[in-house]
Amino acid sequence: MNQALISQHMPLSGKHALVTGGARGIGAACAQALLLRGARVTLAGRDAQALAAAQASMSTACPPGAEIATQVLDVADEDSVRAGFAASAERFGRIDILINNAGQAAAAPFGKTDAALWQRMLDVNLTGTFHCAQAALPAMLEAKWGRIVNVASTAGLTGYRYATAYTAAKHGVVGLTRALALEVATKGVTVNAVCPGYTDTDIVRDAVANIVAKTGRGEEEARAELAAGNPQKRLVQSEEVANAVVWLCLAESAAMNGQSIAVAGGEVM
Repeated sequence: MNQALISQHMPLSGKHALVTGGARGIGAACAQALLLRGARVTLAGRDAQALAAAQASMSTACPPGAEIATQVLDVADEDSVRAGFAASAERFGRIDILINNAGQAAAAPFGKTDAALWQRMLDVNLTGTFHCAQAALPAMLEAKWGRIVNVASTAGLTGYRYATAYTAAKHGVVGLTRALALEVATKGVTVNAVCPGYTDTDIVRDAVANIVAKTGRGEEEARAELAAGNPQKRLVQSEEVANAVVWLCLAESAAMNGQSIAVAGGEVM
């Protein structure tokens, strides 16, 4: 394949992308999409067994020669992030693309949101994004090229009842995205966020189970309740989020900076 065809069909060839929370859901879909566009991909997360299973699955689905590795780390732990990122860079070269996808969601009325739940939502969703961006950014600045995409939520653009801590954390991710994007705007690095609505992932399946347990409604009724906020009356698919993420990583998307793009069927405009 000549260079022009490689550039067209594998526009991220030679780039190293690290995806946190890469073993399942949106993270796995992002990793797969990046691999198909030629990137070397590191799947990062806390569960070594889940990462290995995702790696094996992706290896069979990708073209021969696709480079994929795993890295166990905890985004809420700064030392773990720095050690994990250093090991990944030693394996595949500097991290050119960082997808901050690791996150947790927990629902509780405000009066029942204790300090531990509040802190856990901040640690994983917001502080984890901070740690990872700090670890990856110096090499991007040195190379004068980089892409950071933070997976936030429509909860970062509007309010979600019974999810105060999660919503506050995701608003923080949107704010971090905007502030950092301005800092690096002249450095060849872009920082953006995608904000999915309710997406058909483990987090939403847990939410459905929670609704069923607390209300006695059927599973389909619970799923319909979550989908009702989407004008298309459906759950978003992980691959749809991944398409937006990968587009932001392309060289041709260099003018996209500081944006928080809702992938939600029109839920937020």
